Amino acid sequence: MCAPQGTPEVGEGPQSTLERKYIQDYLQNKGFNLENLGDLPKDEQQHLMREASKYASLKLAEVESRAKFRHDIHGPS
Repeated sequence: MCAPQGTPEVGEGPQSTLERKYIQDYLQNKGFNLENLGDLPKDEQQHLMREASKYASLKLAEVESRAKFRHDIHGPS
């Protein structure tokens, strides 16, 4: 799946699949997806992708925070 021209790709790493899902969820909530985002003017594409990236970052931080909290409570598995 390619990002529209001018929009950043999701980084590669252990959380990239989850990050991509959060970006897709955000865009879907706004009535878009990665495929039709390219139909928008470039400045709107960039704005939506910035907001989607912020949303994904916050959600990933939430997941990491919960995992750390569980680890702190229950100890190592």
